[in-house]
Amino acid sequence: MAWHKKIILLIAVTLLIPIYTEAKVYLVSVGITDYPGTNMDLTLPAKDAQTITWIYSKNVKMQYCQLLNKEATKDKIIAAMNKVYSMAGPNDIIVFFYSGHGYPGGFCAYDGDLNYKAIRSSMSKSKCKNKMIFADACFSGKIRTNSSSSQSELSDAKKANVMLFLSSRSDETSIERRDMDNGFFTTYLQKGLRGGADTNKDRIITAKELFNYVHTNVVKISNGKQHPVMWGKFSDNMPVMSWK
Repeated sequence: MAWHKKIILLIAVTLLIPIYTEAKVYLVSVGITDYPGTNMDLTLPAKDAQTITWIYSKNVKMQYCQLLNKEATKDKIIAAMNKVYSMAGPNDIIVFFYSGHGYPGGFCAYDGDLNYKAIRSSMSKSKCKNKMIFADACFSGKIRTNSSSSQSELSDAKKANVMLFLSSRSDETSIERRDMDNGFFTTYLQKGLRGGADTNKDRIITAKELFNYVHTNVVKISNGKQHPVMWGKFSDNMPVMSWK
C-alpha cells in the first residue's frame, strides 16, 4: 500500500475512535458547625464539608473553595460560587456542597438565610451542563417546594439543569451521631463518591448510581427515619464523579 494511502487510512481510523476528555470538577464546599451564639450549634457539618473537599481533591482535575463556620457568610458563599464556577467548561462538573441548618427553600448561612433561588442564579451563570447541589441539612427536602415561592420561580426551578441531592425528606431531620466522623448522609455520600456507588465498575459514578447507593444505606443506618431525595432536571447518567 502506498504511503499516502496508509496515512489516509490511519486518519480515518483515528476519527472513528472516541476521545475521552476528563471532566474537571469545580467545587464550593460549605460547613457550619459553630453558628453565632450557642443555641444553633451542631457537631459535624464542618467535618462534612472538609470530607467532601478531601474526596474531590483526590481528583487531579479540580478547583475548589471551602468555607467553614464564620467564613460561610451569604456574600462569601455567593462570591465563591461566582468565581469558581466561572472557570468551568460545558462538559465539566460544578458542585455545591452544604452541611448545616436548613429551612424551607434554602440553607442557613452564618449570617442569615441563603435561599435556593440565589444559589441557582449563581449556578446558571456557568456554561457547564453538569450541575449539582448536595445538602446535608434537616428538612432539606423542602428546598424544592418552598411555599413562599411564586409559581414562576417554581417553574424556573423545575427547568433548571441542576441536580439536587438532599439528605432528608421535607419532614425529616438529618441525623448525626457523635461516634461518627460525618452525618449519615455525608458518610455514604463520600463512600459512594469514592467508588462504593460504581456498580458497573467503569470508574464513572452517575447520578442514578449515587442515589441508589446513598439512599439504600442511609435508610438502613437510620432504621427508616431518614430518606435522601434527588430532584431536578438531569439525566440518570449524568456524571457526578469520574476517576478515569
